Amino acid sequence: MEERRIVQQTGHRFCMENRKHAELTGITDVISFDLEKIILESDCGHITIKGAELHVKRLSVEKKEIDIEGRLDSIVYTENSSAQKKGESVLGRLFR
Repeated sequence: MEERRIVQQTGHRFCMENRKHAELTGITDVISFDLEKIILESDCGHITIKGAELHVKRLSVEKKEIDIEGRLDSIVYTENSSAQKKGESVLGRLFR
């Protein structure tokens, strides 16, 4: 008999406290991070968090969770475009 794995989607949750601490779920990848900007990939698209003295306090790839501390100034959600899903670079899209 064929073995089947059931993949449960956890959804996405964003919880921020006093603009100093954020907890996110549904995070599939950390694209980049530094003290002023963190770019995440989530089940709902890309998330860009800007601020100052940003630190990733906890990251659990298995649970798709991340905790961030620092001064959070902005959180921007963007949809994953079809080109990004295919892995096409920015230059590739420009010179089609």
